[in-house]
Amino acid sequence: MSRYARYALRIASLALALGLWQLLTSQDIDLWLRFSQFPTVTDVARTFAGRLAGPDYWTDLTDSLTRILTGFVLAAVLGVATGVLVARSRLAEDLLGPVLEVIRPVPAIALVPVAILLFPSNEQGIVFITCTAAFFPVLVSTRHAVRALAPVWEEAVRTMGGGRWRVLGSVVLPGALPGVFGGLSVGIGVSWICVISAEMISGQYGVGYRTWQDYTVVDYPGVFVGMATIGVLGWLTSTAVELLGRRLTRWLPRTGHLPAARPRSARAGAAPPPAGAAPHRIPRAQPEEARDEHLV
Repeated sequence: MSRYARYALRIASLALALGLWQLLTSQDIDLWLRFSQFPTVTDVARTFAGRLAGPDYWTDLTDSLTRILTGFVLAAVLGVATGVLVARSRLAEDLLGPVLEVIRPVPAIALVPVAILLFPSNEQGIVFITCTAAFFPVLVSTRHAVRALAPVWEEAVRTMGGGRWRVLGSVVLPGALPGVFGGLSVGIGVSWICVISAEMISGQYGVGYRTWQDYTVVDYPGVFVGMATIGVLGWLTSTAVELLGRRLTRWLPRTGHLPAARPRSARAGAAPPPAGAAPHRIPRAQPEEARDEHLV
């Protein structure tokens, strides 16, 4: 399937979902789910157009993006650094590991009272919650990615006279990048969940704050405008992280979506090899050390 056909299929699936939503809500269909209580797509679209014309929507958008980006960047830097440190140092693992493992199961949104007590402003508390939410996925993914690296790569660098920083820059960080970006993709999604929840509880302005205000005044089209805005922003930021990860890991082999072609001799009607001909040898796959030689 071509790229344009895939795009058309995605647009068609979204249009089908919106059309089904419009049909169920406009006809007040109540089977088991009460679609009669939902606003229609046209109601949400009119409310969204009205929000775009006012300044409050753009202020909320700017505030939420500022909070999410600040917290996520801090979490990315701290998570990668801590993950590498814990994976490479037994002393760091013994000192930091127990504390991190005790804090990790605690939901970030449960830290709202802690943030209120610790920080002088709600803004700093929301950034802290967002950073904490993304920190642990990045930490865990980085730690596992570093520990999964083949020791032969590091040995090759040390054989050629490389020191600790050379190993870190030539082996550890490039080799762990796929795992790091896996954690970043998870972290950005969790960050959106927690920043919206924190804005609902203790925020002033922001998409989450406005969505909660719409709910309290029973403005359901406004609630759905906030939900749609959160979904689009989350999709855009996740896509940006994924594209950045692909760009920084170009050296990785990419697997396509097309099925592998069958060998010529397995096809129906294929002629057998002539008598006396040497059998076709399938080339052996290169060892892992040779494939990843460019890392060191």
